[in-house]
Amino acid sequence: MNSQKDALQVLKETSRTFYIPISLLPTDLKEAVASAYLCMRAIDEIEDHEDLDNATKAQLLRGISLSLQTGTGGHGDRFGADWGKSRDRLPEVTLRVDDWAKLAPRSIAPRIWDATAAMADRMAYWAECNWTIRTVADLDRYTFSVAGAVGLLLSDLWAWYDNTQTNRTDAIGFGRGLQTVNILRNAREDRSRGVDFFPDGWTAVEMQAYARHNLEMADRYTESLPPGPALDFCKIPLVLAHGTLKTLALGKEKLTRDDVMQLIGQVTGR
Repeated sequence: MNSQKDALQVLKETSRTFYIPISLLPTDLKEAVASAYLCMRAIDEIEDHEDLDNATKAQLLRGISLSLQTGTGGHGDRFGADWGKSRDRLPEVTLRVDDWAKLAPRSIAPRIWDATAAMADRMAYWAECNWTIRTVADLDRYTFSVAGAVGLLLSDLWAWYDNTQTNRTDAIGFGRGLQTVNILRNAREDRSRGVDFFPDGWTAVEMQAYARHNLEMADRYTESLPPGPALDFCKIPLVLAHGTLKTLALGKEKLTRDDVMQLIGQVTGR
C-alpha cells in the first residue's frame, strides 16, 4: 500500500467529517491537507487522552514539537517523541506522526511542521493549566490555539497550490466556528473528565451564539473562494457544522449518519 492510500485509510478510520473532502482533492493538495490533518489529529489524540495525566500530555506534546523543529527535508528526519511508558496507550494515528509529517510535498512540508509544532506547544500549555477558561478572551485564545490557526494553515495551502487568496481573519473564524461546534457537541463528555471550555456564567445559549458569530465568518470565508478544490473542501465541514449546531439547539445530541450523508450530498451533488 502506498503512503497516500495508507494515510487515507487511517484518515477514514479517524474522521468521518474530513475523510470525504480530503479524498476528493487533487493529488498534491490531497497529500498536503492529509499530512496536516493527520499530524494535528496525532497531537489532538494526546490532548484528549482519557488515561494520560496532564504532565505526561505536556511532555509528549513538547517532544513532538521539538522534533518537528529539527526538520530539514532530508532522509535523516525523525519526527515524534519519547513515548516511554505511554506507547501502549497511544493510538496508531499518534504513534505514526513521523509518517504523516513526511507525507506532505517537500515544498510545503515545513509550513505544516511549523503549524503542528506551534499547536503542540499551545496544547501543552493548556494541558498544564487543565484547560482553565474563565473569560471570553480565554476562550478566544483556546479556539485560536487548536483551530483558528488551522484556518490560517489552510489559507497557506490554498495559496501554495494554485495561488487562491483568502481573508485571513475570516480563516480564523472558520477554524474557531468548527471548534466551537465540537465544544458544544462534546460538552458533557468533557465535563465528565473535569474540563469545561465554557467561560464563567455561560450556558449553551451563549456558546451557541459564539459559534454562530464565528460560523458567519466561516460563511464569508467559503463564499469568497473561487470555484476549485479549496471551495469544494471547505463546503463540507461547514455544512456539517451548521447542521450540528441546529441539531444541538433543538436539544438533540448529534447528527445521525443519514443526516451527515444527506448534508454532504447537498454540497457535493453525490
